[in-house]
Amino acid sequence: MERRVRFDSAARLIIIILVGALPLAVHAAEAAKAPGVKADASSLARGKYLVTIAGCNDCHTAGYAMTNGKVPEKDWLAGDRLGWRGPWGTTYAVNLRQYMQTLTEAQWVAKAKALETRPPMPWDNIRAMTAQDLRAIYRYVRHLGPAGDAAPAYVPPDKEPPPPFVTFPAPPK
Repeated sequence: MERRVRFDSAARLIIIILVGALPLAVHAAEAAKAPGVKADASSLARGKYLVTIAGCNDCHTAGYAMTNGKVPEKDWLAGDRLGWRGPWGTTYAVNLRQYMQTLTEAQWVAKAKALETRPPMPWDNIRAMTAQDLRAIYRYVRHLGPAGDAAPAYVPPDKEPPPPFVTFPAPPK
C-alpha cells in the first residue's frame, strides 16, 4: 500500500508540473512567431506616424500618392508594380509587409542602418533614423501582417521595363 501511495503522489506531482508548464509552452510558441517584437500600442502608433511622415506609402503602397493618401490602411506597404526608371535602371518599391516577415527586429535595424539602394529610395533618411524609430516601424509593419505580391525584379538601364513606370531625367551635367 505504501508503494502505491508514493506512486500516486509522484504521478500527481508530474501532472501538476506538466499542466503548470503548458501556458509557458504556448507563450513560447507564440513568441517564436514574431521574435523580438513587442508591439505595444505606443510603438505601433509611433511606427504608423513614422511610416506616414517619412513618405513610405508614397512608393511602397500602390495608388497612395495618386489618391492623396486615400488608400485603406489594410493595403499599406504591400509594394507596387510601378517602376522608377532612370540612369540606374528601373527599380520597384519592395513589399515591406512580406520583407519584414523574413527578418527579426534586430536584423531589420542592422540592415536599415547599413542600407544603400538605388533611387528613388531615400536610404540616407532610413540610415539616419534612430534604432528606436526603426524598431517602431518594424513593429508596425509586422503588425499589419503579410499581404500582396513580391515586387518585380530590378531592370538594368540597357533593358526596357514593362509598363507602368515613371521616367526620371538624367542629372544635369
